[in-house]
Amino acid sequence: MSHPQAPIGVVGAGAWGTALAQMLASPGPSGEHPREVLLWARDDGLAEAINATRRNQPYLPAAALSPAIRAVSDLAALAPCPLVLLVTPAQHMGTVLAAMPQPPRDLVLCSKGIEAGSGRMMHEVAHAIAPASDIAVLSGPTFAHEVAAGLPTAVTLACGGGRAQWERLAPAIARPSFRPYYSADLIGAEVGGSVKNVLAIACGVVEGLRLGQNARNALIARGFAEMLRFGEALGARAETLSGLCGLGDLVLTCSSTASRNFSLGKALGEGAPAATLMADRRTVAEGAHTAPVLHELAMRHGVAMPIVEAVNRLLQGAAPAALVAQDLLARPLADESALP
Repeated sequence: MSHPQAPIGVVGAGAWGTALAQMLASPGPSGEHPREVLLWARDDGLAEAINATRRNQPYLPAAALSPAIRAVSDLAALAPCPLVLLVTPAQHMGTVLAAMPQPPRDLVLCSKGIEAGSGRMMHEVAHAIAPASDIAVLSGPTFAHEVAAGLPTAVTLACGGGRAQWERLAPAIARPSFRPYYSADLIGAEVGGSVKNVLAIACGVVEGLRLGQNARNALIARGFAEMLRFGEALGARAETLSGLCGLGDLVLTCSSTASRNFSLGKALGEGAPAATLMADRRTVAEGAHTAPVLHELAMRHGVAMPIVEAVNRLLQGAAPAALVAQDLLARPLADESALP
């Protein structure tokens, strides 16, 4: 087991990475003194500003950051960390991980998405690049500003290294207000986080079109059915997807304008062009990158995902939001348990 005072690394200084660093830099469940947290930022200027002001002004300005956090801009600085949380955007995770001179013993993946082009899940990307590392996935209903503020949060921590890895990670990650639950289902944890981002765009479209709460909640329920079908086709467990990283995350993200994906969908529903929205957004709406590859994988596996297909059409600019919604409502009537 690693030395208890070894620092913890967090790769990615966006809102979520900074919030996780802030959480990790707080006292442990029994009041233990916080360990040093090394927060990697791609931008030298951002790392310097965080250290000088104890704020991440561009991404999480409200949080006064713990003195236990030290921002760095050199991945080699993370060499002393036996545990590293990867919190980069999903489409850049592989590139950043490959640039790490020394992958750690434990890699915790906190990015929600599927690699475009290859169709690989994040744990598959990580294992190919760092085969000696034990891979875990942290996912669940989380808003960065609430985690940074120390508000109660529960997540799934899926450990590819099994119970032995859980015994290493749980004491390092758990906090009085941050409660991880064990799982061995990496696929389920990743499918839940990836699919819910696309469904959140759809719920935002419903809001933008002013179709009402009935429509939004029907979409959440039918979207969850799509998530289950897709996850089970890839080998995920239904109980994983019914938990925090699936249904729990879906309900949160589809019910709040604090979600980047929901906000993107709302703007689409209000008539803004998808290309313009993506070009102007400072923060990444992961669902927009996930939708095309998710749709392709669903077709490859013969899984019916009409809501995902509709979101993909919208993002490609193939039809206006009102017409896409009309097409969904015009689908043939069916038994609720039927595949479509």
